[in-house]
This record gives sequence, structure tokens and C-alpha cells, in this order.
Amino acid sequence: MNRSPRAPGLPPVLVALAALVALAAATLVVGAVLEGRAGPVRDAVRAVTTATALGGLDEGAPGEADGRIGDREVTIDDDVPAVTRLDPELRAAVREASRAAEAEGIEVHLTSGWRSEAYQQSLLDEAVATYGSREEASRWVASPATSAHVTGDAVDVGPTDAAYWFAEHGARLGLCQVYGNEIWHYELRATTDGTCPPPLPDGAAAG
Repeated sequence: MNRSPRAPGLPPVLVALAALVALAAATLVVGAVLEGRAGPVRDAVRAVTTATALGGLDEGAPGEADGRIGDREVTIDDDVPAVTRLDPELRAAVREASRAAEAEGIEVHLTSGWRSEAYQQSLLDEAVATYGSREEASRWVASPATSAHVTGDAVDVGPTDAAYWFAEHGARLGLCQVYGNEIWHYELRATTDGTCPPPLPDGAAAG
């Protein structure tokens, strides 16, 4: 009768190393208990376990209260901070433009509106990580000190056909595309006769 081959065991060196690690861990736990630090050790283990189970959830990440919209389809009429904290004149102009676009069969959503300083900073940090430098990131994301989103004076609109509708018709309602590389970003910048200034190449050109 043939016998099943035996699975190879760990090399003696690795077995000994594992035993030493286990012994060191046990020593630390026992020492913590003797010194009255069992609670902190337990809490630390629980925190690491929970973070791992949740995939590293960051409870301090910006949320809806900071103006975050995420993947939701938000309109100018929705009762969320990204919309309600916009400048009233800007919101009224975007509402009128949205109605006009929808009358032509074009649905308008806001992909971003008002943002808190913390949210804006997080977007800038992400852009620096993505583009590799603060200089390149500034072409796409402003600092909290200079962002029109933070003051409630800018909206980003989508989808693409809505953004192009705003580019073509928004000026008569005071809405202007501010940056050449961002077809979605609009602010109230038109003159009284409905003329928009030429778009800046990108956010870095705003200084």
C-alpha cells in the first residue's frame, strides 16, 4: 500500500525564530498586565484588528458636511452642504441655467460645489500624490486659501454634455468657464453684457 508523501516541515531555523517571536510577545503582554497596562494593550490589539477588518477606514476623512458629493447625482435643488452653502447669486444662476439646459433635454448635475477648507486640503494632498509635485497639482486643485469652492463661489457641473452647454450658453446668465483645462468649473464672472473673460490656461495661472 502506497503512503501519501509527508508535507515537508519548516526548517529548524524558522521554527526556532517563530518560537522566539511568540515568547517575546508573551513577555510583553505579561509585563503589561503586571504593570497595570492590560487595558491599553487590549485596546491597541482591538484597534489594529478593527482597522484591518474595515480596510483601514479613516473616520477623519471629509464627508457630506465638508461638501463631499462622491458618486451621487446631486442637483442645484438638493439640500446638501455642497449646494446650500453656495453663494445665493451663484446658486440662482446655476438653477436658471439648469432649467434652460433641461428644457433642451440636457440633464445637469453638480459634481462639486462648496467645500470646507479641510476637504479642499485633502483634494490638494491627493493631487500632489497623484501628479508628483505641488506645482503640477496646482494646475488642477487650488489651495484652501485661494479656492473659489471654499468661499462658495464655484461649481463643477456634469455630465460632459451639460458642461459644454454651460460653456456655450452660461455667459448670458453670468456663468463663465474659468480654466481652459476644466470644462466643468464655472463661476459668476461675466460682465453686465454677458461677456466672459478668456479662460486661464489652468489653475496655476491664477497665481
